[in-house]
Amino acid sequence: MNLIRWNNYPTYSNLFDQLFNNHVYRYQSAACNKPAANIQESDDKFEISLAIPGVAKEDLNISLEDNVLTVSSEKEVKNENSNFTRREYGYSTFSRSFTLPKTIELDKIKADYKNGILEITLPKMEESKIKKMIKIS
Repeated sequence: MNLIRWNNYPTYSNLFDQLFNNHVYRYQSAACNKPAANIQESDDKFEISLAIPGVAKEDLNISLEDNVLTVSSEKEVKNENSNFTRREYGYSTFSRSFTLPKTIELDKIKADYKNGILEITLPKMEESKIKKMIKIS
């Protein structure tokens, strides 16, 4: 089984970055950022790792609905001093969703957040661990 990646935000080519290279566009595109993800599969589990530096553990939300795992964060950006000479990063809202296979034990999903990396462990059901050989006639 494979996890199917799904995201809410469209991706824009570098051409748009060059055409709209102003502070307003950069600030808006920062709000559409999604964390980079690595997905590893072993015989007994899937592991999803998301790079989310600078986000507090308390600001992260993980939900599961209809076999769709969603990781999101809503953080209000404070602009105490809006006179930036240059602004290249900002912490803002993001959402990342993954469609899970039906072979995941939903009640045993675990998440751990350390040093800006969120690791979600998705154990497989026992039936999915057994590989069956089919004889060709």
